[in-house]
Amino acid sequence: MTTRKGNIVLFVLNNAPLILFAAVFGGFATLSPKFLAVENLVNILIQSASIGIVATGMTFVLLTAGIDLSVGSIMFLSAAAAGKLIAGGQPISLAFAVAIAIGVGYGAINAFFITRLKILPFIVTLSTQFAGRGLSLLITQTRAMNLPRLVEVGSSKILGMPAPVWLFGAVVVFAHVVLMKTAFGRHIYAIGNDAEGAKKAGINTTRVVFLVYVVSGLCAAMGGLVYLSRLGLVSPKLGLQREFAAIAAAVLGGTSLFGGRGKVLPGTFLGAALIQTVESGLVFIKASEYVYPLVTSFVIFFAVFVDSLRHVKLQQLKRRRIRVAATG
Repeated sequence: MTTRKGNIVLFVLNNAPLILFAAVFGGFATLSPKFLAVENLVNILIQSASIGIVATGMTFVLLTAGIDLSVGSIMFLSAAAAGKLIAGGQPISLAFAVAIAIGVGYGAINAFFITRLKILPFIVTLSTQFAGRGLSLLITQTRAMNLPRLVEVGSSKILGMPAPVWLFGAVVVFAHVVLMKTAFGRHIYAIGNDAEGAKKAGINTTRVVFLVYVVSGLCAAMGGLVYLSRLGLVSPKLGLQREFAAIAAAVLGGTSLFGGRGKVLPGTFLGAALIQTVESGLVFIKASEYVYPLVTSFVIFFAVFVDSLRHVKLQQLKRRRIRVAATG
């Protein structure tokens, strides 16, 4: 009976993202029938695209038991550089290419300090977070840049669906294939589960972790460009505290902060959609704007709480299996 109860609890914890999403979605649909309008559902996907892409890169980092607090600054820096180039008359394609290069380079800088100098990811990315935001404010002179030309890019549609949604879907599917079907993906999970064991097994852990932070920087730059093209605006608050939303989206989707467990699809995709569903639902029920940060903090706390419970439960089951095997 105890084992059965434990399995039920583990099932609920493992499927918490889907259960929570259904509860939140159903709750807002009950409170506001207009919430189910097709236009609103598509809008949720559009608004999920930016943070969802960033959260996809964050998932790679979390799977290695690392963390990247600089993604919000990378979003800002990439968008600011692209905006400056476009405002100066440069082609949009060139501006976007430069922004992507900045994201990759920023991720490589983080990776260098983490893998070569052996500094803790938290310390490195916290430092580069402040450095990146300061550099971005220097580039923009703390002024907003309006770029209406980009709104046409962000609002363009392919087969009736907005371009940001297609990009979000493509990034998620590609990341899912990489994690599930390639040696690189298997190595990421191995490092998250047991870094020393992975090294003894012949995995080049330094190379894998290095690439993981590069992927995170790349996704953060892409997320910044999606945000920029959707609103046509670079503001001093762009990307501010978005790292927490990205972490929350990944963890809400089932990715563990302890490493080695989680998926991009449907996990992170669902987590990003859940966060945006909450924000959209609060607008529909006309909640006070002061409630927004309280709800967001609750969502982040819930994500970490569920992950901690899941980790403890899995450790208990693991110890139980070891005892049974030893007895046998």
